[in-house]
Amino acid sequence: MSDILSRRKFFSNVGAASTLAGVAGLAGFAAPDLILNRSSSARTVTPAAPALGNLNLNVANVETTWVNVPLRPVPARRMLAENYEWTYFQIHKVTLACGVVGLGETMPYYTWGRPTAETLAYARGRNAAELMWQDSLGAGLQMALFDAVAKANNVPVYRLLGPKHRDRAFISWWDLDMTGEDWVLECREAQAQGYTAFKTKARPWRDVVEDCRTLTKTLPTHFTLDMDFNDFLLDASHATQVMRELAQFPSVAAFESPIPQGDVAGNRFLRTQTRVPIAMHYGVPPVMTALKEEVCDVFVIGGGASAVLRAGAVAAMANRPFWLQLVGTGITAMFALHLAAVLSHATWPAVNCHQLYVNSLIKPAISVAGGTAAVPERPGLGVDLDEDAVAKYRIEPLARQPDPPEALMAVRWPTGGTTYYAYRSHYWDDFRSGRLPIFAKGVRFEYVESNGSRDWKELHEKAKEGAIFSKDRIL
Repeated sequence: MSDILSRRKFFSNVGAASTLAGVAGLAGFAAPDLILNRSSSARTVTPAAPALGNLNLNVANVETTWVNVPLRPVPARRMLAENYEWTYFQIHKVTLACGVVGLGETMPYYTWGRPTAETLAYARGRNAAELMWQDSLGAGLQMALFDAVAKANNVPVYRLLGPKHRDRAFISWWDLDMTGEDWVLECREAQAQGYTAFKTKARPWRDVVEDCRTLTKTLPTHFTLDMDFNDFLLDASHATQVMRELAQFPSVAAFESPIPQGDVAGNRFLRTQTRVPIAMHYGVPPVMTALKEEVCDVFVIGGGASAVLRAGAVAAMANRPFWLQLVGTGITAMFALHLAAVLSHATWPAVNCHQLYVNSLIKPAISVAGGTAAVPERPGLGVDLDEDAVAKYRIEPLARQPDPPEALMAVRWPTGGTTYYAYRSHYWDDFRSGRLPIFAKGVRFEYVESNGSRDWKELHEKAKEGAIFSKDRIL
């Protein structure tokens, strides 16, 4: 009976923490501090930041600059057709009436929230300290507001978020699915820069077990891998064997979203079939369901500042570790470091993807050692914008998302046949809907470069309409 009562009390406490955390954005920047203290042994509530004094924190102006930052050569080989839109950024500068300037950024075709003309107009003339908890303003504007308010008060951003928990935050390298050989190149670069963890994509159009074997032969024992399936394993019956084969490699430390996260029974079953922890994005299924049904070992948490602190408070109450996932250049990665500083259960390496680019847009660049990076103590985000880089990569504002580059992609089957595609969305749909074999042994993915021939052009035009299968290789 005591066990039942303890379990009921635990979930009651988690529910209470979730409800209390929901008011964080309404109570100003002291609210997250209140939440975090509830989950610790402390019983007193201390303000998360010093008094604002007589500074005029009203937003006087918001300036937005568009840039197109190139990818480094190895990730570019894969991403220029798969995630070509990831190179576009909006850099936001918020100027307060007191003269302080805050910095933020938005990935307009990926980030959880993009500032609009309406939200920018709404922000002008309002107090930045009151605005900064509103996630609906968009990633870059919110980031810039936090940077500005922290600078105005001569404190680092984490002081506005809550009590500091760590001086150095865990951080990971990231890449898309690649050949095993390209994975090797990227992990060598990651190690050279002080990283000890690598997150990548496990995709059904590659022989992921063989590619993982190629990679892990080159890794030191302390270097770990997170294999993100984005639910491409479809269901528990397909997932079990693939996960067991990958689990044979000691470097594999996490499986992320192996099957649809809403499949509660399937995910609960998979946890019994592998030694490898399963990670799932916070919120699907609803967090109380995820905790009660024990569908995962690790959460992936991202979004705006209020949402991240709410989720982090619930994870702490439930004693569930997580990693932060906020994607962008070095600007976003710095904001994530400040969040990690105050979140006790952010104990897995954060994914920020800033390593993809030829320039991180900040000075100094983030320095990693032993898989961690120092939380800045300088006011604001703790870095300066690399103005020379911004000038170099600046572009005119885009009215819409650019069209994808022309590409012909081939899924080479071990039987000798090939399925040709012109668009990423087409092969994603075919694999995810179960129209194609998933994670077949010996399957390969290739880009078929244009040779200017009539055959290439005709095949490419046909592939725009949908998949083209040939039992013999055409190109």
